Amino acid sequence: MYQMVHNQHIDVRVRTGAEAPTVYALLRDGASWPTWTAIDSFHLEWDGEREPEGIGAIRVFGKGKVTGRDQVTELIPDRRFSYLHLSGLPVRGYRGDVDLEPIEEGTRIRWHVSFPPKVPGTGWLLRWGIERFVTQSARGLAAYAHTASVDDR
Repeated sequence: MYQMVHNQHIDVRVRTGAEAPTVYALLRDGASWPTWTAIDSFHLEWDGEREPEGIGAIRVFGKGKVTGRDQVTELIPDRRFSYLHLSGLPVRGYRGDVDLEPIEEGTRIRWHVSFPPKVPGTGWLLRWGIERFVTQSARGLAAYAHTASVDDR
């Protein structure tokens, strides 16, 4: 019997007092992620076009025994950072987009993720875990970017 696998969607929105260029620079710098997320380690597996962490770059993040590989897919300076999750989680076609919108008091961060689970019926559990991680990451990014921008003054 064929079982339909539905796309899962996560949409997290936070604000930071930091300007969009500061937030964008942190997203682009994979080595900074262990500072403001629950990730333990980072290394660059494959250089991107024109620059190490440019489009096409494959970034490897570790958390405990889990290793995730993400490929940078879209870069719009100070506006958008997008990636595809290649391996590590039991998902297919996982896409993450982090959109930055300048606001009067800093930047609005919208971190949107969509994916279908590899195993039918597991979407709710994966969504729960990934949403916890994305929410923590977005909040950590907002707080760290704000602290970094205050320290630079």
